[in-house]
This record gives sequence, structure tokens and C-alpha cells, in this order.
Amino acid sequence: MRDFIPKYLNAFLLAFATFAVVFAIFIAKGSNSSSHLYFSTSSSLWTSSFSPAFITVPIFLPEKRKRNPGHGSWKRDGKVEAELAMARALIREAQVNSNSTSSSPLGDEDYVPHGDIYRNPYAFHRSYLLMEKIFKIYVYEEGDPPIFHYGLCKDIYSMEGLFLNFMENDVLKYRTRDPDKAHVYFLPFSVVMILHHLFDPVVRDKAVLERVIADYVQIISKKYPYWNTSDGFDHFMLSCHDWGHRATWYVKKLFFNSIRVLCNANISEYFNPEKDAPFPEINLVTGEINNLTGGLDPTSRTTLAFFAGKSHGKIRPVLLNNWKEKDKDILVYENLPDGLDYTEMMRKSRFCICPSGHEVASPRIPEAIYSGCVPVLISENYVLPFSDVLNWEKFSVSVSVKEIPEMKRILMNIPEDRYMRLYEGVKKVKRHILVNDPPKRYDVFNMIIHSIWLRRLNVKLL
Repeated sequence: MRDFIPKYLNAFLLAFATFAVVFAIFIAKGSNSSSHLYFSTSSSLWTSSFSPAFITVPIFLPEKRKRNPGHGSWKRDGKVEAELAMARALIREAQVNSNSTSSSPLGDEDYVPHGDIYRNPYAFHRSYLLMEKIFKIYVYEEGDPPIFHYGLCKDIYSMEGLFLNFMENDVLKYRTRDPDKAHVYFLPFSVVMILHHLFDPVVRDKAVLERVIADYVQIISKKYPYWNTSDGFDHFMLSCHDWGHRATWYVKKLFFNSIRVLCNANISEYFNPEKDAPFPEINLVTGEINNLTGGLDPTSRTTLAFFAGKSHGKIRPVLLNNWKEKDKDILVYENLPDGLDYTEMMRKSRFCICPSGHEVASPRIPEAIYSGCVPVLISENYVLPFSDVLNWEKFSVSVSVKEIPEMKRILMNIPEDRYMRLYEGVKKVKRHILVNDPPKRYDVFNMIIHSIWLRRLNVKLL
């Protein structure tokens, strides 16, 4: 009898516990306070080969109060949300009371957005001014250089390093030291530096990203209430490395919820433009930013189109097979001949061919704009930088991969008046792609911040 009772008691308790969990799930679906538990159809969701088969199903359970210091009593400052609500209302009012071709009626001592390079110049201008007045970013102080709070400021990954360094030194003037006053929270790790210092090129253990980034998120989520309170929605990371998107795989909420600011904004790699922000890949070969811009006037540009670069990825081999050293007007080289200078060739060409390589982003796009050369974009699944504000059709030409054999015909058929409009658009958009140290209003770094601002607001500039 003594053995009989515990057996039935254990069975009863197990059945009761199962019922309680199921009941809690159904009850919690209507709750406003919830946390997300992701159940995968695969036991290896966060591996190096991410595929659409990995589908997650959110189950909503009541959020437990954290025992971390201050978490149980912490509530977001009402002023923070009120500021965001006011900004949303004012931006939407600007959208209603303007059209996409008008200038902004707002005054500005430096620049007033105007013209058709903008989707909505008035809404953009109002949004930008509100950002300058309101937006505050908290940079977590945990972690030591060179993995955190530091990045390389030259070569193809220069933008990642410069942004980290500018944020650390508060050059951009958006940083707050009071996390309770912040609208967003920056995770200041550098994917470039993690791989540079910790990745073994022989062993090629990509899990080093998981160990560093997952541990960092765990540390800040235990020390502060902000990550757990928002499930990471008001946090952002930034990377220009080819593996920037991969770095977020290992923390589900970072991947699914947080704002990921990436150079390689590839939809086929699960870049989500609704919450993620693209920014330009700029190759500062030596780290110097002097003499980045220049170029001949349109009537002096004697070359129809120019490209020089190695054959890698899926698109460049098609370009080289069709045009490599085969035409006097479309100058395409795998290796630039002696006597020709890359920058000078761009500065005297009407069009600069910008194909994707291994990754979708190409530093040739900013280089073309700096040179006053109309970019010819050849890519797939690429979300262009600042495309929520800028209308790329007004200062670039898009050519699909299947149209590459017809590229000369396409470019020759562009009427001169349209080419001049494209050229003028390139001149106007240059200020938004330009690197300045220290940063200047409306330049590339402030445009990056503005992209983050829009995603925190969850507002589209239509």
C-alpha cells in the first residue's frame, strides 16, 4: 500500500502539471506582458547553415519578474515614450501635408532637403531635426578593447570602426550616460575585431562569434533591466563584416528582434528591412578621408562605362565573360592595365559599373558617387543604403544579371537629359554618403543614426 500511493500521487502530479502548463499558455495569449520562447523543428537551429526550414513558433508565457538588481521595480521613463509618440505624430503630419517632390518648409542653417532624390523631403527633414533634438543612445560600457568599443578605421571595414570610435567619444552627440533616458541601446562589439583576434584561420571555428556575443548579451541582460524588458527590440548592433549577419544567429532575440545595422543587407540571408538598417560599405584604403571626391564635368567624361575588379561571386564572372576588354566604350578589366589609375578612370566615366561580389554590398557604389559617376547597380536581394529616405532611381541605373549582355545598348539609349538629371542627383546625394571626421550634419554617420531612429520609431517615410 505504501508503494501504491506514491505511484498514483506521482502520476496525478504529472498530469496536473501538464494541464497547468497548457492552461497557462492559453490564458497568457491575451496578456500584454509576455516573453517569447522559441521552439524549433530542428535541434540545430543556430548552426553555420541557416535555412528557411528552421521555423520558430512563438509560445507566450507570463513574464516572470527578474531577480536582477532593480529589475522588479524598474519602469521605463514615461518621458522617453512620450518623446517618441510626439515624434511619430509630427512626422506623420509632415507626410500628410507634403508631396515627394516639394522642398521642406522648415528652416535649417546647413541644408534643406529638396528634389526628387528624396522619397519625401519634408518628412525626412522633420524626422532628421527631431532626431537631432530628441534621440539618445546608451552605449553599454561592459567589455574591453580591442574586441569591444574599438574597431579598425581603414580598408573595407572602416565604417564599422569609425562608427564605434565616434560613438565611444560621443563625436556624434547622441550618447547619453543615463540608460534610463535612452531610446536605444548599442551593443559595442566589433565583429571584425572578434574574428581578427579570436578566429583561427586553420581551425575555422565560427562558434567564436557565439561565445563572445551570446556571453555579452547574457552579461548585460543580467546586470541591466533594458534587454529583458524589451526583448531586445530597442537594442542595435552594427557590422560591415561579411559575417555581420552570422554574428546575430547565436542569440535569437538579437536575430529576430533587435535592429541589425549591416553593410551586407541581403534579403536572402534574412535581412529584414522592416527592422534592420542597411548602410554603405566604404573602402578607406589607408584610413585617410582627404580627397575622396572629385571628377570631370559631364561634357568632359569620355568613357561611357568603367569597371575593374576580380572575378568572384556569381555576378562578376557574367560581367567579365561578356565585357572584359571587348569594347572601346564599356571598359571592363579584371586587372587594371599599367598606366591607368582606378580613381581617375571613375572620375572621367559617365557610368561606373557596380556589381556585387561575394557579398551584395559593393564599395564601388560610394566610390562612384564620390567621383560624380552614375552608379550602374547589378545585384540581387540587396537593400540599398538609406533607401527608406533616398530614391535611388533618381541617381543610379539598375541592370539585372540577365541584361548584362545588353548593357551597352541600355546605357547608350539613356537620353542626354535623363543622364544630366542622374548626374545632378549624384551630386546632391554625395553629402549623405560622405565620410567626415568629425562628422557633419546629414553625412553618412548621421544618416546611419537616422536609419536607427526610424526603426526605433517604427515609421516609414512615404
